[in-house]
Amino acid sequence: MLWIWIGAVVVALLALTVAGAKLLGQLGGLRRAAVRLQRRQADAMKLQAGAAELEQTLAGLQQRAEEMQERLAAR
Repeated sequence: MLWIWIGAVVVALLALTVAGAKLLGQLGGLRRAAVRLQRRQADAMKLQAGAAELEQTLAGLQQRAEEMQERLAAR
């Protein structure tokens, strides 16, 4: 009777070990995905900053164009 209990415990420990190994493998994939996501977020923030700079440049160019049109109209 004791051997049956020992066998059941060994089988349960083996099942837990296999499940833990699979879980650790998935955690590695999740870690890599998190790193890729952080990299994409940093890229998106850089693009957003560049877009804001371009927007300011465009506003300045638009203002200069309006001033030039006013000068030409005044002649």
